[in-house]
Amino acid sequence: MALGGRPPDLMDQAVDGVADIVMTVVGYTPGRFPKTEVFELPFMMTDPVATSKAFQELVETDLQDGEYSDVKVLGAWVHGPGVIHTKQGVSKLEDIEGKKLRGPTRVISDMLGELGATPVGMPLPAIPEALSKGVIDGTVIPWEVTRAIKLSELVTNHTEFGGKEALYTATIIIVMNKAKYDSLPDDIRAAIDAESGQKLAEFAAQVMYDYDRPGRDIAEKAGNTIVTLDEAEVACWETKATPVVQRWVKDMEAKGIDGMALIEQAKGLIKKHGG
Repeated sequence: MALGGRPPDLMDQAVDGVADIVMTVVGYTPGRFPKTEVFELPFMMTDPVATSKAFQELVETDLQDGEYSDVKVLGAWVHGPGVIHTKQGVSKLEDIEGKKLRGPTRVISDMLGELGATPVGMPLPAIPEALSKGVIDGTVIPWEVTRAIKLSELVTNHTEFGGKEALYTATIIIVMNKAKYDSLPDDIRAAIDAESGQKLAEFAAQVMYDYDRPGRDIAEKAGNTIVTLDEAEVACWETKATPVVQRWVKDMEAKGIDGMALIEQAKGLIKKHGG
C-alpha cells in the first residue's frame, strides 16, 4: 500500500484515479461484487487455470459492463487450491471446531464458520502478527503465498484436500482507471489489450499455481506435518459446507440475481476451459 490507504481501498483508488492500475483480492470489499463470489463457493474450483479462464470469460460477457463498469478490467483469475495452515493439526472435520482461522473474503469466512471454526477476516499482510499474538490459530491460503509471510515458521501443520475439487479459492483482479485507459494512444491501448484478457488470466493463474510447489517444499524441508484428506473425508466437509451455498443463493435472490443459474453457468465455464 505504498500509495496509501488500506487493501479494501484499492478498487476505489482505481475508480477515482488515485492509482492508474491496481491488483486486489476482490473479496477485500465484501458484497460489492456479488456475481464474482460464485467462483469462491466451497468446492467450486476443480483447476485454477480453468477456473481463471472461466472467471475471465464471465468478466468479458457480463461483469465488465455490470459490476466492474467503473473500471477497465485487464485480467481476472484465481489462486491455487486453498490449504488450511494451523498451529495444531487438522486431520478430520472435527479438528477444526473452535479454531480461530483467518478468512480472506465474505464467502470463505462464512464457509469456515459453517465448518465449525471461528472466522476472523483480515487481509494477507496481517497474518504473521495475528498468529504471533494469538489472535488466530491458523489461516487458509494457498501454498504460493506462504513463502512471502514465512508461514511455515509460524505454524507446523498444513491440511490439503484430495480429490478433484479444492476447498476454496479466492478471486483476484487487475483493473485500470477507465479515463486513463481511454486517454492512451490507440497503439498503446492495442498493446495492453494484446497482453490482457484471457492471456493475462491464464498466465497469472499458472504462475501462482506453479509457485505452490516451492511453498510446499519449504514446509516439507522444515519437517512440518502435511496431511492430505482422502475423498471420503473431503465429502464430509463438502456436505457440511452445503448451507453456505444455500445462503449465498438466497442472498443473490435478494439482489435480483439467479444464484443457482449463476452456479451452473460458472460450473459450465470451468468445464468448458478444461476443469
